[in-house]
Amino acid sequence: MEILLLLSVFVIATCGLIYELVAGTLASYLLGDSVTQFSTIIGVYLFSMGIGAWLSRFFKKDLLSWFIQLEILVGLIGGISSALLFLLFEHAASFRLVLYLLVGLTGTLVGLELPLLMNILKDRYEFKDLVSRVFTFDYIGALLASLIFPLLLVPYLGLIRTSCFFGILNVAVAIVVCVRFKHEVQWAKYLKAKAIACIVALVAIFFWADRIMSYSEGVAFRDPVIYSHSSTYQRIVLTRSRLDLRLYLNGNLQFSSADEYRYHEALVHPPMMYSPKRSQVLVLGGGDGMAARELLKYPEVQQITLVDLDPAMTKLFRSNSMLVGLNDSSLLSPRIQVINADAFQWLKENKKQFDVAIVDFPDPGNYAVGKLYTTAFYRKLRNALTDSSVIVIQSTSPYVAPKAFWCVNATLQECNFQTIPYHTYVPSFGEWGYVMASPMPLSQHHDQLPAGLRYFTAATFRQMADFTPDMSERKVLANHLNNQILVQYFEDEWGKFQE
Repeated sequence: MEILLLLSVFVIATCGLIYELVAGTLASYLLGDSVTQFSTIIGVYLFSMGIGAWLSRFFKKDLLSWFIQLEILVGLIGGISSALLFLLFEHAASFRLVLYLLVGLTGTLVGLELPLLMNILKDRYEFKDLVSRVFTFDYIGALLASLIFPLLLVPYLGLIRTSCFFGILNVAVAIVVCVRFKHEVQWAKYLKAKAIACIVALVAIFFWADRIMSYSEGVAFRDPVIYSHSSTYQRIVLTRSRLDLRLYLNGNLQFSSADEYRYHEALVHPPMMYSPKRSQVLVLGGGDGMAARELLKYPEVQQITLVDLDPAMTKLFRSNSMLVGLNDSSLLSPRIQVINADAFQWLKENKKQFDVAIVDFPDPGNYAVGKLYTTAFYRKLRNALTDSSVIVIQSTSPYVAPKAFWCVNATLQECNFQTIPYHTYVPSFGEWGYVMASPMPLSQHHDQLPAGLRYFTAATFRQMADFTPDMSERKVLANHLNNQILVQYFEDEWGKFQE
């Protein structure tokens, strides 16, 4: 009995932390700002565990039966939580309230379980041995959960199947305890039947996970979803309509095939005009291969080094026929080297210098991305440049988020870069901004542009560098690693725009 119940502690700890991680990851996907989501969810979960531990004092009799019932409830609620949250995201008036209620309920039930188990085992161990054994199994389970969640569960099962799998595991423990101690458990047959019914429901959700995701994403996106995948780093969704193909990362639009050429031509060709040398080019981000497509139009480009965090992105844009057609097979070119790594860490180890650097990261909507817009990052990037090198940073919308846009400019200037901010209109995005920079004063070195450009010309660039009063320069602070003021600017301005 003792060994079985101690193993139950291990399962409880593993499952409990998995439910917490699933909720945090799902909230980050749907609501953004991973720091806020994980902080609030961890806080609510731990507080709820404390409530559960306090409530355990009122359980005096039939502790084994109550433990089995709690295991079934935890398994059911935790198991369905991910599917339920995805389905309710577009429908619930207050999604956050539903999210925190589920997290709080799960935490309360898990907080109840451990004291109940300790009360069940207290007559079999001395107090110091009991506490030592219970918490040893508890912490080992937590360690296992924290390791397998990002490395195995999210990439291979996804969030819905992960929560279902561990829900099944919770309920399976209840069944095993119920069978093993059937003579000591009240309502053993009833509890066993209830547990089996819960497992059947969870297994059904496990196998219907793709349909559930397809339905929830079909509601969330205006066009039919033709591809979706949860990688270790993000949720990748492709939609297709009669007019265009769209890529979304964590629910945020990255491009529309109808007008992405405007964005990418404006991103790539200004620095290529202003850099005296163009043989070695660095692309940070840009895992879709669109920026690389524009760079390959220059015969003098000998090598492109593309550093993108997510191998799922670069693999998708090298293998999907529609996407390969969109980026003109750029990621398959012998002139490109694709490196899947964190750009911040990669720059620390890089010894090579580049003539041009294209920095095409997602918007700084959270601190994980915001660090890639800091003085610390730009100083590391400076080490990968010569004195005459030119870089460009995609810098969000100067119309919607002028403080965020001019913060990028101010951050580069604090790192002793000379800058030229500019903007263009992309129909699917609206007004969009970039900052071109160099260690030396910027001047145009090339007049000839590649043939076949659909939007960008030298004349249009002169217009791009002109800002109307509603997008004019703001007095802002530079973005440092220890404060990430850019993320605050971005959230405040985009939050008001989306209200």
